[in-house]
Amino acid sequence: MKRILVTGGAGFIGSHFVRYQLAQYPGVHIVNFDKLTYAGNLDNLAGVDESRYTFVRGDIADADAIRAAMESCDAVVNFAAETHVDRSLMGASEFIDTDVRGVYNIVEAAKQLNAKRVLLVSTDEVYGSIDEGAFTEDDPTGPRNPYSASKAGGELMGRAYHQSFGVPVIITRGSNTYGPNQYPEKVLPLFVTNAIDNRPLPLYSGGEHNVRDWLYVEDHCSGIDCALRNGAPGEIYNIAGGNERENIALTHRILELTGRDESLIKLVPDRPGHDRRYAIDASKLRALGWRPGMDWDEGMALTVQWYQENEPWWRRIKTGEYLEYYKKQYGENG
Repeated sequence: MKRILVTGGAGFIGSHFVRYQLAQYPGVHIVNFDKLTYAGNLDNLAGVDESRYTFVRGDIADADAIRAAMESCDAVVNFAAETHVDRSLMGASEFIDTDVRGVYNIVEAAKQLNAKRVLLVSTDEVYGSIDEGAFTEDDPTGPRNPYSASKAGGELMGRAYHQSFGVPVIITRGSNTYGPNQYPEKVLPLFVTNAIDNRPLPLYSGGEHNVRDWLYVEDHCSGIDCALRNGAPGEIYNIAGGNERENIALTHRILELTGRDESLIKLVPDRPGHDRRYAIDASKLRALGWRPGMDWDEGMALTVQWYQENEPWWRRIKTGEYLEYYKKQYGENG
């Protein structure tokens, strides 16, 4: 794999994956194909080695554009997606366009071009909620919101192309990912940046005891890389952080790290279909040699510190389109 196409490489996890590949593999060249929607930010890739990196602006929903980008590449790793549950509850059309049709365009192009590897980055949310234990890759999916349903739809398309045409599709399902550069609509960077500004932390009432497993972004990237290079086509691999926390515990930790008190917590109406607990078993990927390396407390401290030291990055974002979305989601005083 000398030349890898990374779709959505200007986003949160995608940009970290670009940097990971360039750091780990001196002979690799990365082509970053990104539409630069609201969550895409080329500042995330400032300072990368441009002799080994090419940026192409494009949309995976554009079949001709993605095929052209894939022509010179050995493999494609698809991060391009609409990813925010709350936005999907407001309207799912863009999620279908990107997360389903976009994946179809990728696997169809891969079939035509005889691509060596196609890795589709998915989410633990496709399983739905689980009260006890943890989902394995053999468990059926049960998405409960439009976002997770669209990701499951894209997965099914990829698996169908593997079964029907032998396209070498691999799927990864990661748990909740955190770290620097995450767009501040997601709960962790939203709460961190709001706390820095002494603004309310809008915690879903009824969801404060819901449980998520937290995975540091570098560990997620190394897991995807392990599946890409060592995984078997047609297989699915869970990538778990092993850090289950209630949402209220996450909130308290953020307040502690930012030096704020509980008066900032503001309970807001719970969202529809709010899954109670996500948990996945990553034994299958561990059997390939992968292990998460980041301690939860250290990862949280590093993440909060990054937002404290990089205010210009997120202050530019929390205006315009973001501010309109925020008011719609949480109200004027959220």
